[in-house]
Amino acid sequence: METSHVSALQAKHDGLDRRLKDEMSRPAPDMVRIQFLKKQKLKIKEEIALH
Repeated sequence: METSHVSALQAKHDGLDRRLKDEMSRPAPDMVRIQFLKKQKLKIKEEIALH
């Protein structure tokens, strides 16, 4: 069961990474949104590391 949980977390992390790259490629990126996405990615990465 943990494997599917880690897989779901990894998929979520990858989705956040894509959203982050999309935001950063905009002509006027929203820095608040970028910081939020980075924090979310870090939380997920830390949770993955615990498993």
